[in-house]
Amino acid sequence: MNNRVSSKTVVDLDFDKQHIWHPYTSMTAPIPCYPVTSADGCLIQLQSGEQLVDGMSSWWASLFGYNVPALNQAATKQLGKMSHIMFGGLTHQPAVDLAKTLVEITPDGLNKVFFSDSGSVAVEVAIKMALQYWQSLGYAKPKFVALKKGYHGDTFAAMSVTDPDGSMHELYQDFVAKNYFTKQPTIAFDQEWNDSEMYELTKLLEEKHNQIAALILEPIVQGAGGMHFYHPNYLKAVRKLCDQYNVLLIADEIATGFGRTGKLFACEHAQISPDILCLGKAITGGYMSFAATLTTKKVANTISQGKAGVFMHGPTFMGNPLACAVANANLAMLFNSDWKLLVETIALQLQQQLTPCNKLKAVNKVRVLGAIGVVELHQAVDLASIQKQFVDAGVWIRPFGKLIYIMPPYIIKQSQLTKLCDAIFQVCEELSK
Repeated sequence: MNNRVSSKTVVDLDFDKQHIWHPYTSMTAPIPCYPVTSADGCLIQLQSGEQLVDGMSSWWASLFGYNVPALNQAATKQLGKMSHIMFGGLTHQPAVDLAKTLVEITPDGLNKVFFSDSGSVAVEVAIKMALQYWQSLGYAKPKFVALKKGYHGDTFAAMSVTDPDGSMHELYQDFVAKNYFTKQPTIAFDQEWNDSEMYELTKLLEEKHNQIAALILEPIVQGAGGMHFYHPNYLKAVRKLCDQYNVLLIADEIATGFGRTGKLFACEHAQISPDILCLGKAITGGYMSFAATLTTKKVANTISQGKAGVFMHGPTFMGNPLACAVANANLAMLFNSDWKLLVETIALQLQQQLTPCNKLKAVNKVRVLGAIGVVELHQAVDLASIQKQFVDAGVWIRPFGKLIYIMPPYIIKQSQLTKLCDAIFQVCEELSK
């Protein structure tokens, strides 16, 4: 491992524990936090000396692992020019190049690009676009439809379209906008399709479409809501229903974009194009927070010809040139690699090495799609305990609820992926005793 951080680096864990609030963590009874001094490739270097094989791609963002020379070079080169410049009234080539690429690679018709600084904000932007679109046409359509067990981010509009029952945002349901929720798709990705799956959503749209600005969903893979893989025909049917009932379709591909499911975008499994598309996470290869919301000429022009005459949103770090430059380098790496083969190879190994977990008593079901492997348990895990078991096994895997899952970097070695899968089997075996 090429450790470019001094071995003398020491993370002050006491200060961290007393003063730094980590995500989804108690300040009075925090779970252990493992200090990292560097990372390279698929390996995370802990302060204590252990190296962990990364199974999470830093919450699904690091396509090519850590300390990537091409991305380091892109960042360094851009730093020599400008790290940031306001996007209001100014533009720059990294943003132009990135927008060109996104228009070219995303589903047909998505040719207007709005940059922002995180996935949650990309969803906020999409929701505001849908509302302002109908407002510009003179319609009052204040509601949205979302899927149960869906997740779209932690900001307020994003929380309003995240499942309100038993979700991580249940505490805020009295304060967010009230929207409609339809049942989670029940037919799995590889099961036989039945049109009855669409009955509840069809009825809802038939009765309420005059109030509904858009339907928002995570195409094919419901991520943080349960790592559920549903049938592509559901997505096809949703597109038809939205067209039939004059409702916009928002596809949240923040977790699924850039090849993770085996297609460049999960919408491609159903060969459909949404009216609005949200991208984030892997867009910069995990180097920095950045996102994009794409829409059609029709939506953009309608908003631009409405009462305001402009789209009413403008993040301070919108179009950040440093992030755009790294994103351009990251996407160039993606397309210069045989990413499809990389993902297919990971999928095959995950299928072979995680499937044996099905025979264990603690395991409910194993499922794999692209470079995503999921072991669903019968009972929720104790995070602190299971996290320590994985660290002791030399891997970084962060389960949630009943789910132990991995989404490794595309460059992971076969031996490293085997280490991840073996660790999952051993932990599940221990849970089965």
